[in-house]
Amino acid sequence: MAHSGSLTLRLDRVLPAPPPRVYSACTEPDDLAVWWGPHGFTTPEIDLDLRVGGRYRFGMQPPDGELFYLSGEFREVEPLERLVYTFRWEEPDPDDRETLVTMSLRDQGDSTEVVLVQSGFATEARRALHVGGWTDCLERLHALMSSGRSGEG
Repeated sequence: MAHSGSLTLRLDRVLPAPPPRVYSACTEPDDLAVWWGPHGFTTPEIDLDLRVGGRYRFGMQPPDGELFYLSGEFREVEPLERLVYTFRWEEPDPDDRETLVTMSLRDQGDSTEVVLVQSGFATEARRALHVGGWTDCLERLHALMSSGRSGEG
């Protein structure tokens, strides 16, 4: 869990779609499979129980290497506004620990401001790795929102 004084990342992006479309892209497995993970990665396995106390598990495939997993539990689910969930790697690096992700959506009419905060990192190196991963994810999500492929919630 996140500890007081732990390392945190924060990323802010404006996506070219209204909140219902962005929320759907963040909660529907078919959309998640398009944008989740760094550039070059795929997410061929997505199990999602979207409710407070529900769990998720994603299998991520790097361009070279073995399929690996991340999982967690939803702490808050506020449709069209906010998702809060734990995040942990299965078979973690020794410097990994469970972190807490908060994704907030703010309506800006035809666009949505996404604020992503992840807290509880043990080391700056692990935080930096996640900054890079989330930056790629948000770029891929932006591309999906620009393409018009996602449904309207």
